[in-house]
This record gives sequence, structure tokens and C-alpha cells, in this order.
Amino acid sequence: MTAVPPPTSETSPQVSTVHGAVRGTLEQGVAVFRGIPYAAAPVGTRRFRAPEPPEPWEGVREAVAFGPTAPKRPYSPPLDRLLPDPDVPGDNCLNLNVWTPSPARTGLPVLVWIHGGSLLHGSSAVPVYDGAAFARDGVVLVSVNYRLGIEGFGVFPDAPANRGLLDQLAALAWVRDNISAFGGDPDLVTVCGESAGAISIAALLAAPRAKGLFRRAVLQSGAPTALRLDAAARRTTELIAKRLGVAATAGALAAVDPAQLLAAQTEVTSGGSPLTGGNSFQIVVDGDLLPRDPFEALLDGAANDVDLLMGTNSEEYRLWFVPSGLTERLSGIKLRLALLKFKVPGATARTYRANRPGATPGELLGALATDLLLRVPLNRVADARAGASGSTHLYEFGWPSPVLRLGACHALEIAFVFDTLDRPDAVALAGEDAPQELADAMHAAWVRFAASGDPGWPAWDTSRPVMGFGPGAPAVVSAPRDEELRGWAPYRRNT
Repeated sequence: MTAVPPPTSETSPQVSTVHGAVRGTLEQGVAVFRGIPYAAAPVGTRRFRAPEPPEPWEGVREAVAFGPTAPKRPYSPPLDRLLPDPDVPGDNCLNLNVWTPSPARTGLPVLVWIHGGSLLHGSSAVPVYDGAAFARDGVVLVSVNYRLGIEGFGVFPDAPANRGLLDQLAALAWVRDNISAFGGDPDLVTVCGESAGAISIAALLAAPRAKGLFRRAVLQSGAPTALRLDAAARRTTELIAKRLGVAATAGALAAVDPAQLLAAQTEVTSGGSPLTGGNSFQIVVDGDLLPRDPFEALLDGAANDVDLLMGTNSEEYRLWFVPSGLTERLSGIKLRLALLKFKVPGATARTYRANRPGATPGELLGALATDLLLRVPLNRVADARAGASGSTHLYEFGWPSPVLRLGACHALEIAFVFDTLDRPDAVALAGEDAPQELADAMHAAWVRFAASGDPGWPAWDTSRPVMGFGPGAPAVVSAPRDEELRGWAPYRRNT
């Protein structure tokens, strides 16, 4: 029998963190550490509480496999085929992963990835989030798990709100205290997220307790938003408790079997989407972590010293509207009712219709909703940062996926940012022939931004430059679709 050589620093890199030593793997020249706990398991007396530090360990902890994911269910059909969502069982879901060129390096820029998923789905184990390309290009990539659904964002009278956001804050504190041991610079941290991850980051930008934990931020397809701590914020929690026949308190729900709680959560929150609404979980203005609405705070100058990269996809809505058939099923009458409900100015609706000849009512509603919920508020934040010490850059992703006529839909840009177009989940959304040159350009822009705050195109000013990542070579456009944007001027974002 051939003897197996003992692990060495060349094959199994080892790092000492403040809680104990961890041993990772070397994969194609990149040192990878998976499943490192940044907080204690949120079970038992810690359930529905703010995160607490993990117990220190003796010896060397193996960090070669993704850690447990937060309790969740897969996306409902048909999205489950487009957005694979790995489930790793276990209690220690508050863990993170690190990809680094080498722990022996020093002063490298750090990118911390916070996944999306409507605060109900997702994890750091999604294959398209592999950080090897960032490490290859000199950036330490950290990806984070946090509590989801009622565990992370249920609103109770006897537990702190925004627990999932507190988890993210704890992960960023871990990065501050430990990332230098992995070759990263704790003073050169960029926090980056998509969808609910971007919404979370917008809240962290407005949270005084997060100040100093990151220098730069990237918001992909997510705008600042939060609910007041009122009946609307408690609604989803109360509906789940009612379905289970218990009081809507952390104490009562902590006694419920986790599988039953997750089943009730799925029943209550199914059937909606970020654009069409429905029962959901949201970040709330709790008066503690979030003393005020993050959108208002950013308009008033919060985090003006943080470099900011923000953007949207041209057809965000198509991820939800096309697979469900809503683009064809929505009638003209329902479109008019939706325009009334959301107080869309008539002139604005006519402009969108004129610019999209042949569009169905569902496509018109989707375009309006995309801009109302994402593009307009991000532009307003950019305008409010005029003269800020932190830079502001905007982009728009417009390459259309041929899969199921999804177009430039929500989440499509992620594989381009991570340069992971060959992963099965990327192929499911983008197809097998997605342009590698576009991934090269987009990934390089994110690397440059993490390193310097300049992704490679002019910062936001009165000419309103937007980098377009679409078919053909990336190009800067001044004030794209400005006529449509001006039509929203009378509309207040948080009504």
C-alpha cells in the first residue's frame, strides 16, 4: 500500500484565526477555506437572538467543505430549474468561505459577497459564487451565510429585529479581525451583493454600527428599502404563527419543530415575487441597528465617504414574468389597475409604451416595475452623492440570455461578475454560449473597483455616465433612457 503523505502548507494551507487554526485546500493555485464559523450556531437559547461569537477550538479545524446552510426551501417551480439552491444540513449555518491567492501575501483587496434570494433562499454554496477567479486576479473573496426567513427576519416583540443583518455585521467584524491572516487588507474591504444582498448592503451603509467595516460597496439589482416597524412589518410573522396555532413570539415559535416552521413559512410566502408582491420578509427600521430608513439616510448623505458601484439589469422583471407566463397572461385592464395602484404618472406610462412598440401589457408592467423599484431609486442615490468624498459609478447589464426568452433578466449578471460562466447554474440561466469576453470585462471592472474604487469608467456627474455591459463591447452612455427617468421625477420612492 502506498503511504499517503501528510498535508503540507503547499497542499493544505493553514491559517490561524482568533478562534483557532483552520486548514483549507489548494485548488489550481488558489488557497480555499470553506465553512469557517464566524458566529455560534443559532440554536437552543441562541435561536432568534443576535449572533454570538463561536466557541474557540483546539487543534486545527478542517475547512475543506461548505458549511451548513441556513434553513430554507428550494425556489418554487419553475425558478427551481433556473436557480439551483444547495442545501447543506447542520446547525452551524453562520459560516463563511475564503478564496485567497496565498495566506502568505499581505495587503490584498478584499471582496465580501452577500448572496440574494429574497431573504428566503440562497447560500454561499451556490456554485456560481465560486471565488477562484477573484483570487486568481489578486482579490481575497469572502462569501457569507446568514439567517433567512423567519429565523433571520421575522419580527417579534421578544427578540431583536434584523437578525440576518446582524449576522452580516458579525461576518464583517470577523473579516476585520481575521482577514490579514489570509493575505487581505482589513482597511481595503468592499462589500458586494445582489438583490436581497444589495438591499442588505444598502441597510448596512445606513447603519452607524457598520461604519468603518468596509471602504467600498457594490449594489447589484437591489435598492435601499426597509419597512417601518408596524403591523405591515409583522404581518408575515403573524400569518406563520397563526398557521401553526401559536403566539407570534420568538418564545412560542422557538418551541416549534424547525421542519414544521419552515413548511408553514413556505405556505405563507409562496406565490409572490419581489416585483408582484405577496407575503415576504423585509428589513425593518428597528430604531437600533437601523435608526432610520436607509433610502432617506443615503439621500441625506449617509456613507458619503464610501465608494459606491451600483447598477441594474435591463430586463430584471423577465426572471419572474416570463417563466410564469405573466408577460402573455396579463391583460390590459390589469395593467391599468396596476398603474393606478402604484401611482404611475400617465405620461410616464405613455412614454414607456411608445418606446416599446409591440410590447405586451405584461412586458410594459415589467419594464415600469423594474425602473420604479430599482433604476429610479439607485439614480436618485447617485444624484444625492454629488460632491461626496466617496466615488459613485453606475452600470447597466443588457446582454440577453437566449434561455426561455429570459433576456437581460435578474441575476443573470452574477456569473459574468464572478467569471463562472462554465458552472451548471450559470449555464441554466445564460446558456452554453454566453460571451466570455463580456465576463472578462465585467469581472475586471469589479476587480479594479475593489482595488482602487475606479471600475474603469467616469464617476457619476451631471452627464450621468452609465457603463453598458451588453452585446458588443462595453460602452459608456450618458443618461441612457433619460426621457423615461425624468417621467418618474414626481414619484417618491418610499410611499
